Amino acid sequence: MTSRELPIGRRVARLRTRRRMTQQMLADRLGKSKSWVDKVERGVRALDRYTVIQELAAALRVDPVTLLGRDALSSPAARAAAQGVDGVRAALDRYDAALTGPQARRAAPPVGELDQRVRHAWLTYQHADYPQLLRILPELLGDTRHAHVAHGDGAAEPLVQAYRITSAVLVKLGVGDLGWLAADRAVSVAAGDPLLVAAAAVPLGQALRALGRPRPALAVTVAAAHRIAPEAWRDGPPPDLALHGTLLVQAALAAAGAGDERGARELVDQAARIADETGETGGEHDRHWTGFGPTAVRMARVAAAVELGNGGEAVLLHERVVGAEHWRRLPAEHRAAYLLDAGRGHLRAGDPLAAGRALVDADRTAPAEVRLRPVARTLLTDLARHEPVPADVARLATALGVG
Repeated sequence: MTSRELPIGRRVARLRTRRRMTQQMLADRLGKSKSWVDKVERGVRALDRYTVIQELAAALRVDPVTLLGRDALSSPAARAAAQGVDGVRAALDRYDAALTGPQARRAAPPVGELDQRVRHAWLTYQHADYPQLLRILPELLGDTRHAHVAHGDGAAEPLVQAYRITSAVLVKLGVGDLGWLAADRAVSVAAGDPLLVAAAAVPLGQALRALGRPRPALAVTVAAAHRIAPEAWRDGPPPDLALHGTLLVQAALAAAGAGDERGARELVDQAARIADETGETGGEHDRHWTGFGPTAVRMARVAAAVELGNGGEAVLLHERVVGAEHWRRLPAEHRAAYLLDAGRGHLRAGDPLAAGRALVDADRTAPAEVRLRPVARTLLTDLARHEPVPADVARLATALGVG
């Protein structure tokens, strides 16, 4: 058996030994206990968070792909996504191109045209067509930056939205540091407009959580939510109430990531009260592409329970989500991403068969969500160690090169 075919824990142990490190030395580098390292290496503790894998890879001085098993870029879609990320990285490196590059010598695209292109990018994201999205983002980023230079604040919203989409897809693909950069730029462009700042705070919170920094994520999202919180309304809920609720959901997930169960519960409850006012949002009338509503709040309760390690609670709450009338009307990306959370919940509850079913359902719903996301790969790697492995899970593991 080659090193890339070993379970992830044994790969950690082999690489640690090659680095002439004891378990205690690796634990010290990670800020963990020796017992934690020992459980990881023996497969007792699952590595189901990509940020932890990144930290382990950094401590062992290897690429995260080395820990994830056989070549994680073996499929054409994965290779296309990796090339797409490189293209987006290059586009972010050219942040001054609107001032000094060829774009400075041509007219900026009309704001209305950019709005349509941003809408198309969001729809591509919702369909989980990440390779296609990565192909269109570099030009979209360049054109929206050029328009912002030419038109000032009148073209700020398309640029903020382009940065938001960029951050969201990069975080999904495990490139959290680059996702944080895009989100941070969105906040900078939005400065002075509380609603745009609030919209930019959503991916900023997500990126910070992906980087293992839940407390800064909590501070950012709570501050943004409070800044746009309506004091009262007479003629129905204000149009940006869904954005306020989305920020509270993101804050709840950050609190859960920080181990604050009470805080997470209170924040989700606040979001639920807002969802009762807004109803289900989405589509063309969802200006900030939040997808907020009662179903999104129920999904957040499951995700928070998983983060807190409450697998049993997550499984119970999961039934309310998939049984909701609105569930099948959610975008494919949203459903598939949620099913990965549900799979993690089932696994924490000691039910690998149900976890496998959730993962296979996610793959049927939006294949790229499973086949291109490191978090899905880690879940599949853990499932592949539980015997017997269902045939559909085994086929998926083979397709992804997970042994």
